[in-house]
Order: sequence, then structure tokens, then C-alpha cells
Amino acid sequence: MDWITERLVSDLFAGWYGEPPHKITPMPAGGSNRQYFRLWAKNYTVVGAYNPDTRENEAFFQLTNHFHSLGLPVPKVLAKDTETNCYLVTDLGDTRLFSLLPHKENIDFDAHVMSLYQRVIDHLVVFQTEAAKKIDFSICYPRHAFDEQSMIWDLNYFKYYFLKITGIHFDEQGLEEDFRRFIQLLSKSPAGYFMYRDFQSRNIMIREDNPWFIDYQGGRKGPLEYDIASLLFDAKANIPFHQREELLSYYMDKAGEKVSIRRETFRRSFYDFVVMRILQALGTYGFRGGVEKKKFFLESLPYALNNLAWLDENQLFPKETPYLNRILKNIVQEKPTLGEDGREEILAPPDDTLTVRIGSFSYRNGIPADNSGHGGGFVFDCRALPNPGREERYKSLTGKHHDVIRFLNNEPNVAAFFEHAKNLVEPAVETYLERGFSSLTVSFGCTGGQHRSVYCAEKLAGHLRDNYEINVIVQHFEESNWPGRS
Repeated sequence: MDWITERLVSDLFAGWYGEPPHKITPMPAGGSNRQYFRLWAKNYTVVGAYNPDTRENEAFFQLTNHFHSLGLPVPKVLAKDTETNCYLVTDLGDTRLFSLLPHKENIDFDAHVMSLYQRVIDHLVVFQTEAAKKIDFSICYPRHAFDEQSMIWDLNYFKYYFLKITGIHFDEQGLEEDFRRFIQLLSKSPAGYFMYRDFQSRNIMIREDNPWFIDYQGGRKGPLEYDIASLLFDAKANIPFHQREELLSYYMDKAGEKVSIRRETFRRSFYDFVVMRILQALGTYGFRGGVEKKKFFLESLPYALNNLAWLDENQLFPKETPYLNRILKNIVQEKPTLGEDGREEILAPPDDTLTVRIGSFSYRNGIPADNSGHGGGFVFDCRALPNPGREERYKSLTGKHHDVIRFLNNEPNVAAFFEHAKNLVEPAVETYLERGFSSLTVSFGCTGGQHRSVYCAEKLAGHLRDNYEINVIVQHFEESNWPGRS
């Protein structure tokens, strides 16, 4: 079926662009049934999509056009074919907000990442308030609003796809009674806003150091609290708790400029929606990871359990749902498993999973030795790429700095080089996973090991973390020689 959809998308591109694509490559699948492709025309790329759900497509088209009219940064629909369910949109690149996060325990986000989150929140408030004023919510799919029916769906998802398949004991009548109380509690929040629904770091692209937004086709009318809860308690983003509080305060300031907010009341209801969002996410992890066997989703579970534990420790579970709270405490304390025999763990990935070591280096000092013991991998020479180090304004910076990233992102040769490198590494990763190999090394070299090689190493690391259930370790061998380092 993939080759058929690839042909349909290629035909749509040819009709829109005037000639067939020079190249078409499938993009990694997410949690939906949509299929995505990157299509190339010389130095120009677009993203092609196939989605058999026509109502979801129509919601996406109408929401996209509306958001564009308000100047919100979303992809533009370039062409569509309603008969084949294919469409083309702007290519926003591969850098997600998620890939810029430190992904280490107990590490605060730096000033640049926090600034990105603040800009994301600025846009979120516009989505929720200004955009909501002229949305025809009847086109929203699968539900026009986050109402009682929508909440029942999410709670049942948690019950049937997490509690029942992980073996957590519960009394169904007691749980259903607390579900009703929980729905009544959440329904007290004003709900006349646009609710993005899946507002999290993987659905926020970073392009030229600015946030762009995707995957809002499930949006509907709803309360303010849900989306900011989704963003700040995005499981694998693992935002330090004190910075979550800082960002929540920032959100209330910005939202308060548009609508009336009583801060203490909003804060209490915010944590109720955090619980709701975690329950919905647990149902997703159980279904995608347990039923569909997509182990990528299981990586988020330990972080979700940490979030539940923190809520419990800070007495932030809803007081109105004592029985549900007991179950949540049990989830934190017990070790959930998948499958009837209870032998397939649903927690962190095993220690012997594939580890990809990605390094940057300077050719002046030679290619670094591979100490992993497997003796294989890739070495990519970045010296033919445009060199930001030749410009005075970039000499004291590195390939991790957003100004250097912007410079290199705007160079077509760099984009083509990275795409070729990625297309070589990805099949190796997939083969190594299938064969149970534990280690792969990828190295990028440039003249000084400061700009181009660092940029490529960080970009590949972010891409692999986003799309594979693997450990990714990044090492910059010239870091001690960078300007400002002793």
C-alpha cells in the first residue's frame, strides 16, 4: 500500500509543481494512520500526506486556513485532492522543540529553551482566544467540543487500554462513580475557547529559531487549562518542576491579558486537567505500546509515572475523586506489565537497547577512535559545507547556538547533505534494531569541530530521539577548545 500512496502523492505534486518530484522519501510514522513523505524539486521541498479519514482532513484544511488568516505560524496547504485523500503542505524541517531539550534528569532548561517555551505560550494564547472567535466548531473532528462525551471517551480509554491490560486491580463501580464526579469537576471550567488537544513539544517545529505548529486537526471547543497542562506535563519533555511553575505563571499573565483569570482558582483547576491529560496519555501508551506493539510509546511511561508521583506528593490529586486517587497511587507504586503472561514490561527500555553514539570532531586532530568495541559506523566530512566560522559574528559561537543554526538552516547544500547522511544512518538503525545489535557510531567532522560538525551531530541526535526507541549519546570532541571554555 505504501508504494500506491507514494505514487498518489507524487502525482499530486506533479500537478501542482508542473513536473514530478526529483526524489520522494517516506517520513517516520507517528501515532496516527496518516502517511507522510518529503518531496524534492531541486532545492525546494514540500511534505506530502495521505490520510484516509476525510472528515479529519476537512477539519485540518479549514483550521489551517483560519489560523493562516490570523498570522499564526502553521504549515500552508499547497494542494489537495479530496478523491485520493492526499495533500501537500509547507515543509517545516525536522527540528522539533522536543529535540532541543536536554533529555537529562535534574537539568534545568537554559535561557534559550525557556524563551522558546514563552514564545510557544504567546502563540497558544492566540490559538485559544483570538482564533476561537471565528471558528466553526461544527467542523471539528471527531468531536466538536471537549464535553462530557469527549471526557467519557478519554476516561474509558484509560480504563480499558491501561488499567485492564496492565492488571491494576480496581472496582469498576467505584471507578465509574469517581469518573462522573471528575467530569462534573472539569465541566466547571469555562469552555468557549479553542482547545488544540495535543499541544506538546513533538508537535512544535522550530524553524529559524521560531516555533511553528502542527497536528491540531483534533482540536475542538474547550477550556484553557487543557492545552497548557499538555505542554507543561508533556511526559518525555521532562520539564523541571520549578520551571513548570514559572511557565504556568507566565501563561496566566499572558492569558490574563485576553480573558479574566482568577489565578488561584485557575491553578487548582489546572492540576485537575493535568490529571485528566495524564489519564488520556496512559490510555494512549497502553493502546499504542501494548496493543499495537509500538514500543516507542512505552518510553514515555516512566515520565508519566514520575508526574503522578509528584502530584501525589504535593497533594494535587482532586479531592472529589478519592477512589480514583487510590488507583493512581497504586499505579505509581506497582510495576505495570503488558500481556496476559505479565512478562513484557511496560516501563523503561531495556539496558541492552541500541545505543547510537554521535560525535563531532576536528580533522586537525583526526577521526576519534571508536571505543564501543563494535568497530563500525559512519564518518561524514562536513568541510565542503558553507562555513559560518569564516564570519566574524559567528566565530565565538558553536553549532548549538541558534544564530549558527539559522545560518546553516538557510543553506540548501547543508539541507541536502544532512538528508543524505540521515538516509544512510536510518536504515542502519532499523537493521541494528531488528538484529539486536547494541551499538552504532556516527561521526561528523569539520575543520575546527565547532560549527558545521556540531550542528549536524545535534540535528541527527534530535531526529533519532524523535523517531526511534534507542539511546542517543552526543559527544563533541573539541568542546574543551571552544571559545569561552577553559
